[in-house]
Amino acid sequence: MKIVFAGTPEFAAVALSALLQTEHEIVAVYTQPDRKAGRGQKLTASAVKQLALEHGLPVYQPLHFKSSTEEGLTAQKELADLNADVMVVAAYGLILPQVVLDTPKFACLNIHGSLLPRWRGAAPIQRAIATGDAETGVTIMKMAAGLDTGDMMYKTLCPIEAHDTSASLHDKLAEQGAEALTTVLESEEKLLHYLQHREVQDEALTVYAHKLSKAEAQIDWSLDAVQIDRNIRAFNPWPVAFIPLDEQNNLRVWGSLLSVENAEGQTAGTVLAMNKQGVHVACGDQKAICLTSLQWPGGKPLNPVQINQTQKLTVGQTL
Repeated sequence: MKIVFAGTPEFAAVALSALLQTEHEIVAVYTQPDRKAGRGQKLTASAVKQLALEHGLPVYQPLHFKSSTEEGLTAQKELADLNADVMVVAAYGLILPQVVLDTPKFACLNIHGSLLPRWRGAAPIQRAIATGDAETGVTIMKMAAGLDTGDMMYKTLCPIEAHDTSASLHDKLAEQGAEALTTVLESEEKLLHYLQHREVQDEALTVYAHKLSKAEAQIDWSLDAVQIDRNIRAFNPWPVAFIPLDEQNNLRVWGSLLSVENAEGQTAGTVLAMNKQGVHVACGDQKAICLTSLQWPGGKPLNPVQINQTQKLTVGQTL
């Protein structure tokens, strides 16, 4: 089949890589315009663009597909001229109007990192961890004009382990998404089968995964230890949980474990102990959490031994 692929970050690049190993013809790759990144703020191509160029695929980077502008109409025509059978969308980052969704011969398919209709929206992986979901997965859907509202065609399941961060879960789901996509696109007959047997989402079960903000990554010690641990794992690698040091500087928290230290009668946020496991801190439920990786401003993330060597924290201190 002739496929147009649209995606931007590493999650999408894993799927594109899987498609490149099939017999399908990838006629074009769409991705977000190059963005400034890093300390030098140099224009950087997306992970998808880099992979596409390595394989000699034509790359398109329109700002949008809006019918209200000449640029949008041009982008629509360019897409239509490709005469694709299928358009695959994975973390592309642009809203696609109905005219675009109707362009491919068979469908626009989306790879979404959750078990829809749970966790529609921008941050499904992070919200699943923060909420304490036991499992998540990937949904391949036939795209509709709404936000992740399309009919579901295929799902995979992925347990959320006690040590999973958003980074580790992202990698697992990226692999599952690639496998699910190639399963659905194994042949034209298979694709038509999944399209014919697709399932409408139950709106009553919808949960939205709202976009993350830096502010919500500040650790609230009044919460229970389990919730604080979930938040720390959910916000790794972005925006990264933190403890304010002063008005300008934050102590970033990259890792944690539930602690067995006795926190009864202790004020939430009090450092109870410091040892080879990490920094043990009292939480709002009179239980404790152990911080295992901390990063001071201008420095690198430190392990428990290095944290103790800095002597920047003391037992009895309130964070």
